[in-house]
Amino acid sequence: MTEDNDLLIKQFFQQAAQQQIADNGFTEHVMQRLPQHASLAARRTLLTRLWTAFCIVVFAVLFVVFHGWELLTIQFEVMLQTLSVQTFSVNLLMVATVLFGLLFVGVGEVISSEIARK
Repeated sequence: MTEDNDLLIKQFFQQAAQQQIADNGFTEHVMQRLPQHASLAARRTLLTRLWTAFCIVVFAVLFVVFHGWELLTIQFEVMLQTLSVQTFSVNLLMVATVLFGLLFVGVGEVISSEIARK
């Protein structure tokens, strides 16, 4: 039964696909004026990569200019020296703030991924 229905549907659409509607070249004209999706995606990817490379270079230059390795060394030494005498306490307000921020970031990522699928 379903094979007969599939055959009838295939025949119907095969006949419909052979039809041509005269539109005086309107469809071809519109298709030529549409932006190429592949070139837009490639351009967007290129700009994203260039921006990332630019930010990395700026970070590296600023790290060298402000002697970042010295600051990191000092912070690491202080952390190691005070680690044995330091008491740990949990600030619930800070934990709640961080979790709330992560929730907003997660929701934003879900929304942006759903929008990107459309």
